[in-house]
Amino acid sequence: MSSAVQPHFTKQTDEDAVKAVCTKLAEQFGERFTTGKAMREQHAHTTTGLQNEKPDGVVFARTSEEVSQIVSLCNTHCVPVIAFGSGSSLEGQLNAPYGGISLDLSGMDAIVEVCAEDLNCTVQAGVTRKQLNDYLRDTGLFFPIDPGADASLGGMAATRASGTNAVRYGTMKDNVLALKAVMADGTIITTSSKAKKSSAGYDLTRLLVGSEGTLGIITEVSLKLSGIPQAISGGICGFPDLESACNAVIMTIQCGIPVARIELLDTLQVKAVNLHSKLGLVERPTLLVEFHGTDSGVAEQADLFADIIEEFGGSDFEWATKPEDRTRLWTARHESYWATFALRPGAKSVSSDACVPISQLAECVRQTQKDIAESGFLAPIVGHVGDGNFHVQLLLDPENPEEHEKADAFLERLAQRAIAMGGTCTGEHGVGQGKMKYMKQEFGPALAYMIAIKQAFDPKNILNPGKILPRHD
Repeated sequence: MSSAVQPHFTKQTDEDAVKAVCTKLAEQFGERFTTGKAMREQHAHTTTGLQNEKPDGVVFARTSEEVSQIVSLCNTHCVPVIAFGSGSSLEGQLNAPYGGISLDLSGMDAIVEVCAEDLNCTVQAGVTRKQLNDYLRDTGLFFPIDPGADASLGGMAATRASGTNAVRYGTMKDNVLALKAVMADGTIITTSSKAKKSSAGYDLTRLLVGSEGTLGIITEVSLKLSGIPQAISGGICGFPDLESACNAVIMTIQCGIPVARIELLDTLQVKAVNLHSKLGLVERPTLLVEFHGTDSGVAEQADLFADIIEEFGGSDFEWATKPEDRTRLWTARHESYWATFALRPGAKSVSSDACVPISQLAECVRQTQKDIAESGFLAPIVGHVGDGNFHVQLLLDPENPEEHEKADAFLERLAQRAIAMGGTCTGEHGVGQGKMKYMKQEFGPALAYMIAIKQAFDPKNILNPGKILPRHD
């Protein structure tokens, strides 16, 4: 078994090859192709501490056939191609470390089909989750995966996104029925039917979901839909410390209460959302919770949850039953990333996530909070703790290299801590460039088989090279 994918590029792709591709794309796509510096930098934009590595050109596709033509051209000339959706990635997935072409799919925004009777739909890759749910509003259905950002559904599939509703509805891997994708040689494939189950062949759908554009470029997604609940009830409660809040979450999940969302904000994060969203919450570890179901079912779930939080010192449990009140709370949660900048104006943010088995959540968060304090960081914790996933957002001085060095060491300890507890270095941000170095520790000998799959699917290594799989030049 080969031990590594050897890149066909050193620092930059062959200049003559890039020039040939750019010339052809300019002829074919006209104004939908650009080599302007600002646009290239925007398409390498990454909300991480990683350096912006811009592509050589950006092309805007509108159909799967156009994507096929672009990828086939790049494959012929051995030029990298990096898929771009809405630009909300967090681990450098969009960077072009070897140059090449950024393939922007945002214009592929057609809702192809909605089959309300079968609870599914098919959309082009550039459709965003908010766009889809706005379209579905009158059908009584919705798409539940909610990563916070208004990400494109193709990008959400490519990064195996999840979000606040994952504890009840699962992640993208649980909600994608089939994909249309363009492979490295330009071939267009459909990975499965829209049947809810199949035992036919290899599961190419699940293989491409989470592959971050390294095995194929997703151009259409067929998705499961869910019925809009008859009743939705949300609540908020405070705890004396972070460990008590985590233990209340653990007990809630272990008791089988079908909570739809259960989110943790530490004291610092509550302070940030108060500053940003003017909420006036008591600054202490806080849980936001939401239940979906029938009127009687939601009421029963809420009563059981109230008993649990009382056992762990939770207090001031308040319900938000009106849609506008729930929206205000969850909007504040979704904007927590931007809210943190109010804590240290001018700071640079480096956000990371980890995920552990639910039984290990309290201990992992406790150790992480202790590490933050000992390292002297300003770093709020927030998380989709119902499935053991939490985020740490480091606020760093962009002009202080020592802080960034300490941050790198902290992030490495966080990843290693999660892996040692039987978890993963990333619950939903993906690997990209930022977490490649943890893949061997997390997967061991299994990594060689991932590398073999990459080599089989993309022998010239043109699809988003320098991502997921560690380099061994």
